[in-house]
Amino acid sequence: MQVGFVLFCMDQKAITAEIVGTFALCFGGILSIHNSVSPTMGGSLLIPALAHGLILAIFITAFAAISGGHLNPAVTTAMIISKRIKPGLGLAYIVAQIIGGGLAGLAVMACGLGKDVVLSGTPIPAEGVSMVSAIIAEAICTFFLVMTVMTTAVDKRAPKMGGLFIGLSVTISILAIGPLTGGAMNPARWLGPALVTMKDLGNAAIYITGPIVGGVIAVLLYDYVLAPDQVTE
Repeated sequence: MQVGFVLFCMDQKAITAEIVGTFALCFGGILSIHNSVSPTMGGSLLIPALAHGLILAIFITAFAAISGGHLNPAVTTAMIISKRIKPGLGLAYIVAQIIGGGLAGLAVMACGLGKDVVLSGTPIPAEGVSMVSAIIAEAICTFFLVMTVMTTAVDKRAPKMGGLFIGLSVTISILAIGPLTGGAMNPARWLGPALVTMKDLGNAAIYITGPIVGGVIAVLLYDYVLAPDQVTE
């Protein structure tokens, strides 16, 4: 409790923004998946893809000036690696993101939809997709996501439309790998709801390792090859 209080006190506004933004992503994401499989929707992948992308476009833009609008431990890890955020505050962000995801799962249950809905809205690999294949798919699409973050939100030369492009990147990636892995590209999007249901926790290697590896590769490529200057200190 004391450690959590210290982390929260580091930057209450930023950490609150990360909780709220990740809550919105997971709450909307879970319910969009639930709604997409209803008989009237016909099981369209486009519904959750657009929902995740639009939510990120809105809340990254809304919280960019407060916390940077990470809403994703893979993004935060990339920022820690590139020294754009201090490790202690970065850890607090990651904890906040996981809390936001967990609260979203609880909120879905509070709406009377039950654990099954939370479980169905938690990414899992498709039948026949190996762990290695799933990790690679998550890593590749998280690479796209974090590269978009770096080039549209971090890069000072870019127009101030980072949130929109990041959201579109997620939409496209869900359309690409959603049938394979669920298209998390975000450890908190998986871990928060998974902790609520306490099921499928054995998929941690896929939804934590894949996004973190992809994000780190993206930020290193940006900093050492694509950035206008050398690594930001």
